[in-house]
Amino acid sequence: MGAFAVSIHGIEPHLQKFIADHDDYNKIMLQALADRFAEAFAEVLHLRTRKEFWAYAKDESLDVSELVKETYRGIRPAPGYPACPDHTEKRKLFALLGATEYAGIQLTESLAMYPAASVCGWYFSHPQSTYFGINHISEDQLKDYTQRKGMSIEEMSKWLSPILEG
Repeated sequence: MGAFAVSIHGIEPHLQKFIADHDDYNKIMLQALADRFAEAFAEVLHLRTRKEFWAYAKDESLDVSELVKETYRGIRPAPGYPACPDHTEKRKLFALLGATEYAGIQLTESLAMYPAASVCGWYFSHPQSTYFGINHISEDQLKDYTQRKGMSIEEMSKWLSPILEG
């Protein structure tokens, strides 16, 4: 298991110019492009982790369609997504990596990342690792989770509201 955080920096002055010019189209396009570059950077880093750094798949040779289908070994889940819906785990990930110090990524009060074109998550290399989604959790699961995290029910309920049972 490992962790990563990547970001694209430097678009803010350009965004401000587009805002001042009332150029919503180019503002949105630049933001979308920066987001795609951050995702591409995360994908390349995962590839290098599989083939070079951890070298558990050094002979991997996948074409683009196989990469899109994620047929490679291992997964790269991110906090806030269906497999790990708890955004508060970003705090641990950032502390572990020194993501603010080394990558210049900050967490906002709502645990969004700034710059917005940033991606973070974990690497799991086990051959049986697969993505899954956490549907809804019951009250007893919430209580157990809050105890293990050392947080109050109220605070954890706020962060996990999308997956709490009715």
